Amino acid sequence: MKKNLLPALIAGLFALPAMAFQPFVVKDIRVEGIQRTEAGTVFSYLPVKVGDTLNDDKAAQAIKSLFATGFFRDVRIEVEKDVMVVVLQERPAISSLNFVGMKEFEKEAIVKALREVGIATGRIFDRSLLDKAEQELKRQYLSRGKYAAEITTTITPLERNRVGINFNIVEGEAAKIRQINIVGAKAFKEKELLGLFELTTPGWMTWYSKNDQYSRQKLSADLEKLKSFYLDRGYLEFNVDSTQVSISPDKQDVFITLNVTEGARFRVSSVKLAGDLTLPEADFRKLIQVRPGEVFSRAKLNESTKAISDRLGTQGYAFANVNAAPEINREQNLVDFTIFVDPGKRVYVRRVNVTGNTKTRDEVVRREIRQMESAWYDADKVTASKERIDRLGFFSDVAVETPPVPGTSDQLDVNVKVTEKPTGNLMLGVGTSSTDKVIVSGSIAQNNFMGSGNNVSIQVNSASSGRTYALSYTNPYFTTDGVSQGFDIYHRTMDTSTLSSTANYKSTSTGGGIRFGFPINEFQSWSVGIAADTTTIDLFDNSPDYYEKYVESFGKTNISFPLTLAWVSDSKNSFFFPSKGTYQRAGLEVGLPGGDLTYYRANYQLQHFIPLSKQFTLLLGGDLGYASGYAGKGLPFFKNYYAGGVGSVRGYKGNSLGSTQTIDEDGNRVGGNRKLVANAELLWSLPGFEKSARLGVFFDAGQIYASNDKFAISDLRYSTGLSAAWISPIGPLKFSIGRPLNKKSSDETESFQFQLGTTF
Repeated sequence: MKKNLLPALIAGLFALPAMAFQPFVVKDIRVEGIQRTEAGTVFSYLPVKVGDTLNDDKAAQAIKSLFATGFFRDVRIEVEKDVMVVVLQERPAISSLNFVGMKEFEKEAIVKALREVGIATGRIFDRSLLDKAEQELKRQYLSRGKYAAEITTTITPLERNRVGINFNIVEGEAAKIRQINIVGAKAFKEKELLGLFELTTPGWMTWYSKNDQYSRQKLSADLEKLKSFYLDRGYLEFNVDSTQVSISPDKQDVFITLNVTEGARFRVSSVKLAGDLTLPEADFRKLIQVRPGEVFSRAKLNESTKAISDRLGTQGYAFANVNAAPEINREQNLVDFTIFVDPGKRVYVRRVNVTGNTKTRDEVVRREIRQMESAWYDADKVTASKERIDRLGFFSDVAVETPPVPGTSDQLDVNVKVTEKPTGNLMLGVGTSSTDKVIVSGSIAQNNFMGSGNNVSIQVNSASSGRTYALSYTNPYFTTDGVSQGFDIYHRTMDTSTLSSTANYKSTSTGGGIRFGFPINEFQSWSVGIAADTTTIDLFDNSPDYYEKYVESFGKTNISFPLTLAWVSDSKNSFFFPSKGTYQRAGLEVGLPGGDLTYYRANYQLQHFIPLSKQFTLLLGGDLGYASGYAGKGLPFFKNYYAGGVGSVRGYKGNSLGSTQTIDEDGNRVGGNRKLVANAELLWSLPGFEKSARLGVFFDAGQIYASNDKFAISDLRYSTGLSAAWISPIGPLKFSIGRPLNKKSSDETESFQFQLGTTF
């Protein structure tokens, strides 16, 4: 009997929650002990209903089901006559989460992270989940390099079966990387290899970049850079054998050691093509950048296979596979490559679908799409379509996908998904610049008028040197093949007496014109416009004789009919902050016979952006101009060229450059009929502000020449300095700190120059 006592006691203990009773038909169910949980919620989890027969098995099942909800810390089943009584003790709910001493993170970000592990206000409190929450919070601090962070959690009981959770945090200082060692590197100096890394030891900018704090993600990226560096220089079998990251006992210093095997340096002995080429082999050979006899480069090999795949993509082979297989000769350190080409089936586009354009008309998007439905797929046309839609400026995001059509092997759809952004602009503001002290401006513009893609704008600008009132309208698709049409009406006044470097006069111009644009290809267009203009000139007592002779010859008020011709080529990849591409504009303005003024002005502008790396861009620019009168009439003085200042030759005052022939008897500039400006600028973006700010180091050169001047390079003025551009909340801001390099006694300089409230 004694041998059976222990098992009987254990069985009795496990049977206590349900308690043994005679089976009976349940006439009613009563729930006791709940405060927050609705009785209906309890009933929904019970496997027993009124009218069912309750026995020991069903009672045990009911207890198990209610425990499984996680809502209750204790569940009992009792019986009163034929009534089933469910006695519950609820788990407390989380009423609040408080963080004391947390400075490294925003509270919202941590609350979101804890919610993912099950801890959030309103949820049932579970101590096991609280342990996970502490671990998650600790992990967040470890990701910021704060290995010494201490987290203490206190739980405060509150009324109505609730608790408040307080996280008391001592963050401590972030651990810094004190040393990075690369063991096994012989072909290159360790300093050169460490220069590839984003992670680094503390330096003068690491307080901002945080690159002196260990990050597993950054280290993985650095290891990939290191591997690419070796593979691009012939080390085909380079390998990172191991990585050790150690922390000092005080958790303030991090030491990283990398063990690498460089292997031998390989040269390419041959490159073969195999598979179904579909196109002449010579076409593919032109795309292969890896040459026999050269040191192996993985970058060139990848670019070669990608170029072949892209070439097949332009012929409709959207799902082509191009892979390179090496054959290594370790005795001679040579490698042969066979590039296998599998074009797959040629596919065509079933449909082009446009979604997300809730306001913009479908046709506005579709007329920019170069990939046609029912035509063979062309990767270049799909890419061009995305870029053209993006350049409209109507959408904050443009995504293009090319999924295959289910059930087919030779069809795909082109899905264009756009995210619209506000295209209207109501602006009232006050700006300033180093030339015009105060600029009051206002404009109403709608770049996508009623979803039609047309542009309508009304502009008002008031500066100390003049005012502008203008109305413009442009229809970019006046015809279905992309001919644009627009008109402009304006009224402008200019008073140069407020400008320190320019000879004094006052002008009032009123006019209007119509213009047309004609596309040549995806990046080029030409335009023509004709306008009528009336200009009245008022002179001051100190106006130069040059101006007075003009008024005597042509009169105070003149009517002119300027004809404008322009050719534009624009392949920049961004409007405000390009990193690659070229912008060119050649323009001609001619005052037609029949008007009081007969003249011409020819201009050429160039901006060439060369990407040096992901962060650095080299800008090379130029601005040339030549103007003169014809038909026995001279060039109107207000059509002269000026240079100097922001956007020209920085470090010299705005409109102050010019030869001695462009200075009047009072020392003021009257401009010239020839302009030469050249710029070279190294630009780089700020991490985290790539789309809103950029810095630069510049070198400028330029000069203005009068009609009787002999052109001489030695007359150019040079300057160098620092520049910055920022799309600020109150408008575009551009400023520079420039230093003239060959200032003459007649030159006027200005070190700090800026513009705010004007477009650049």
